[in-house]
Order: sequence, then structure tokens, then C-alpha cells
Amino acid sequence: MSSLVSRALVAVPGLVVVLGGAYLGGWFLFALAAAAALLALHELYRLGRALRPLVLAGYGGTIAALLGASIGGEVWMLGGFLLTLALAFLFAAVAETRQSTTVAIAATILGAGWVGLGLGALILIREIPASGRDFVLAVLLTVFVADTFAYVAGRLAGRHKMTPVMSPGKTWEGFVAGALTGVLTAWFWLYEGFFQESWEPFVFGGIVVLAALMGDLFESAVKRDLGVKDSGRLLLGHGGMLDRLDSLLFAGPAAYFALLAMGQV
Repeated sequence: MSSLVSRALVAVPGLVVVLGGAYLGGWFLFALAAAAALLALHELYRLGRALRPLVLAGYGGTIAALLGASIGGEVWMLGGFLLTLALAFLFAAVAETRQSTTVAIAATILGAGWVGLGLGALILIREIPASGRDFVLAVLLTVFVADTFAYVAGRLAGRHKMTPVMSPGKTWEGFVAGALTGVLTAWFWLYEGFFQESWEPFVFGGIVVLAALMGDLFESAVKRDLGVKDSGRLLLGHGGMLDRLDSLLFAGPAAYFALLAMGQV
């Protein structure tokens, strides 16, 4: 089975599930985000097992952050995330490991902050009164379209490597194709009835696209540091769950703060 076919077999039903969860919102979106978060954290902590992360503390803080975002907004989300620190200190005090306590706690907090706050931001966007559904769907579709066109354009016409060391597969041709289609997707979805200025959908789309790229590159840097190509094999040609979430984990917070700056929150 080719990489392109295997990616399509996962992407199409996966997109339906994700968009459905975002459309319904509420506890449906929380359950979907929680399941994805636990799978992604499992992959990350497994890859970084030499760092001896305090896995239960990371799981607990991440779920608490997502729950806080669902029921109380950004303050409760931050409070839930900070539970990671308390649990990490507690478990570090009783754990028997030769790893540095500082390193173990840092690895734990990295995972909970990266995954928990990243997905929590998408929940915060969905909870925006009146327009939250359209905003979160715009983020998801923008990232999906940009990622898809960047991959296809890179495979067909990619000649100039963007970051040969960090992510050899990415090309400038793919980035340009993905960025243009991603920004146009955001504009098409939000051009009428959401922003006061006609240029704001373009800026919003640009922020989401650039943040998604940074999220992808950040995960590539982490995987390179840990000596692996993919975070897992759960999603066939897509790799692991973390490989699928990497762009959203940066795009979600960036989109939320962009909306906040534009007076939409």
C-alpha cells in the first residue's frame, strides 16, 4: 500500500470524526480531545522513556486542563494544567529512579503543556459564544488543507528543502502551496459575518498556517532529538497520534490569541 493511499484511508474518516466532534462541541469534543491527548502523551512519554517522565502526572494534568477548558475557560484550563506540577513533585518524591528529578519533571510538564494546552485552546475556541463552532471548524479545515496541499505539492514539485536538518521532507514549494490554500480556506469560511475588517480573515488564516508549520517543525525537532522518525504507527502512513496533532497543538493557541486580539473572545 502506497504512503498516499494509506494516508487517505486514515485522513478521510479521521477528518469526519474530528469535524463531527468540533461541530457538536460540549462533552463530545472533550471526549475526543481527551482520547487523542492520552494517545499522543503515551507516544511521547514512550519515546522519551529514558528521561523517566512521571506518566500519571502528565495524564492527570492534561485531562484536568481539558476539563477546565470545557467547564470554566482559560483560567480553569491553566489551573488544571498546574496540577501536573503538583502531581509530578508528589510522584517524584516516591519514585525510585536514577534519572534527575529535574529532567523527569521537565519532561512530564513538557508533554502536559504541549498536548493539554494545545488541545485545550481548541476547546476554548469552540466555547466562544455564537461563533465558536465556525471558528474551530475554520482552524481545523485550514490546518488540514494547508497540510494536505503542502504534502502533495512537495511530492510533485518540491525541489528546495526548507529545513534539511530538522525536517528533510519539507520543501519551500510545498510550504507556499499549503500556505496559500490554507489562508484561502480561512478566508472562504470566515469572510462574511465574523470580522469587522475584510483583511482580518486573511491575517487569521496566516497566523494559523504559520503556527501549524511551527508545530510541525517543533515535533520534528523533538523526534530528531529522541532519535525516531515517527511518534508511532497507530495511523498507518500518518505515523502516530502525535504526528497528526503536532500542527494543531500550536495552531490552536495561536488562533485563540489571534481571536482574542481581534475582539472575538
